[in-house]
Order: sequence, then structure tokens, then C-alpha cells
Amino acid sequence: MEKDLTELHALIETHFEKRKKEEEELISLTDRIEKRRSERAEQMKIRAERERERLAKVAEEKARKEDEEAKKKADDDARKKMILSNLSFTGYKTQTGPKRQTEREKKKKILNERRKELNIDQMREDKLREKASELWDWVRQLEAEKFELQYRHAKQKYEVTVLRNRVSDHQKISKGRTKRGLRK
Repeated sequence: MEKDLTELHALIETHFEKRKKEEEELISLTDRIEKRRSERAEQMKIRAERERERLAKVAEEKARKEDEEAKKKADDDARKKMILSNLSFTGYKTQTGPKRQTEREKKKKILNERRKELNIDQMREDKLREKASELWDWVRQLEAEKFELQYRHAKQKYEVTVLRNRVSDHQKISKGRTKRGLRK
């Protein structure tokens, strides 16, 4: 019986030692988890701050560009007004309708409509692949449009040349007729 009792005490002691070790491991594990959580929270704060700074820089840059464009446009308008005020000839009519856009402004407007912002910072790999294929399709479509426009341009250029030749031939013929008519 004493042997059983000592064996029981030994088992109890080993059990409590194991339990104590497990509790210490549990405490160290919870400490590590808490430490990792705090590090992760700090990293998230830093990322959020960087993102805010980046967005602020983008907004500031956009505002600066808009100001520069407005200033440039105002300078151009002032220069045009000065040039027009210096011109003094009769028959000049001021434009009464809405201001017609110049070709450069039209081109800028079209390019701004076509330009797309890329927000790929938070995208996963599958979304990035999808976005890349989408952009590839878009580029292919633009290249096709470019090819069609170049073809149409070449065709129109050829037609203009043919028509000019016809006009010049017609003028030569009509000059010859008028000269003959004057001789008689």
C-alpha cells in the first residue's frame, strides 16, 4: 500500500509539473500572440498612414496640374485677346456662339476620357490577371481602331490626290477652250 501511495504521489507530482510546464507554454504563447497582434496593428496603422499620404500627394499633384492648366489657359486667353485687340481691320465679327474647341483641346478631352486609373495595390493575383487580360483586350481594340483610321486616312489621301488631278486636268481643258474661243 505504501508503494502504491508513493507511486500515486509520484504520478501526482509529475502531473502537476507537466501542468505547470503547459501553463507556462500557454502563457508564453498568449504573450507571443498578443505581441504579434500589436505588431500587426502597428503595421496596419503605418500602411494606412502611407496610403493617406499617397492619396494626399495624388490629390495635391492633381490640384497643382489643374491650377497650372487654368493659369496657362488664362495666359493664352489674355494673349489671344491682346492679339485680337491689336488687329484692326474692317469686317471682323466677334464670335457669338459657344466657344469652339480647338483640335488640341478635343484631343486632350478624348485622351482624358480614355485614360483609366489603375488601383492594383489591394488586388489579389487572380484579380490582377483578370485586369491584365482586360487591359490587353482594350489595347488590342485601340490598335485595331488605329489601324482602321490609318487605312481610312491613306484611302482619303489617295482620293484627294485623284480628285486634285481631275480638277487640274479639267482646268487645263477649260483653259484651252477659252483660249481657242478668244482666238476666234
